[in-house]
Amino acid sequence: MLNTYRELVRIRFLMMLAYRVNYYSGIVIYSLNIGVYYFLWMAIYGGNESLNGTTAVQITTYVAVAWMSRAFYFNNLDREIAQEIRDGTVAVQLIRPYHYLWVKGFQGLGEGLFRLLMFSVPGMVIVSLLFPVQLPTFGAVWGWFAVSLILGFFINTQINILTGLFAFFILNNNGLIRAKRVMVDLLSGLVIPLHFFPAWAQQGLSFLPFQGISYVPSTILSHGMPMEELWSFLMVQAIWVLLLWIPIRGLWFHARRRLVVQGG
Repeated sequence: MLNTYRELVRIRFLMMLAYRVNYYSGIVIYSLNIGVYYFLWMAIYGGNESLNGTTAVQITTYVAVAWMSRAFYFNNLDREIAQEIRDGTVAVQLIRPYHYLWVKGFQGLGEGLFRLLMFSVPGMVIVSLLFPVQLPTFGAVWGWFAVSLILGFFINTQINILTGLFAFFILNNNGLIRAKRVMVDLLSGLVIPLHFFPAWAQQGLSFLPFQGISYVPSTILSHGMPMEELWSFLMVQAIWVLLLWIPIRGLWFHARRRLVVQGG
């Protein structure tokens, strides 16, 4: 069974490789996004060397790492699942000798690995040449960043799967998917680092899974963290990976009992 899922990762990787125009255009688009946010933050900083304990170089590094990390954890599983529910192909998937949700998860992993190797890494090299990005040179930080980034991928993927499964109940959940994406980008710290939020908002977001998607891994690489704080953040990420599986399983159990297919 493990070989089957490994093959799914490989096939999705090769499928992504076939669309090379999207790959090249993606690097350009993400670099432009980083450039826009860089100039916006420099305007906010003005002549100040630091704001809220964050230097201009650190915020530049944070923006670059956050956007290039997004290339890894981002996927369209929510739209894929919703589309398969609407057109009825999910019914075929249910009778095949593998678990539908695990298949989607491994397909997302294949897409993420492609984006990481062919998108994030070369994109970060290009961005580092264009903007004053200061990345750590010692390996331990990169190791903790990798662990946090993988956990962030799992959290985002589970949220996407959960959103896609709502198509079983509301059929057309495109509005929900769009709202979810805006909410994730904002509350995960991609648009604005969470330590720039008001104290009450930071307190509230600490009880939600979104900070584990982008803010935690990006902060580890751009600011660094004491080991106690780092362990605490990683533990929270791991707990959310486990907790999000509970509503997914519950929703999946009830959804299969009321499968309604649109079209013919």
